[in-house]
Amino acid sequence: MKTILTLIFVLFIGVVAQAQNDAVEVKVETVTMGIATATSKQEVAAETNNTVARLYMFKNSKVTKELSFSTKLNRAKLA
Repeated sequence: MKTILTLIFVLFIGVVAQAQNDAVEVKVETVTMGIATATSKQEVAAETNNTVARLYMFKNSKVTKELSFSTKLNRAKLA
């Protein structure tokens, strides 16, 4: 009974809320603008840097070595 009354109350509130349409339609003025066809060319000076970047094969070799440790509990047990 309580659920039925709650459902009716919610539907009633929804219908009352939709019935409130006091909004006046607002007309929008449109503005027309022309297309600009001007183009500009910018010169960019290229810099030459001769710096050397070092690339190592195994970047995190120490980290992976430390994370791959094994304990006595990791070993396989013989039955």
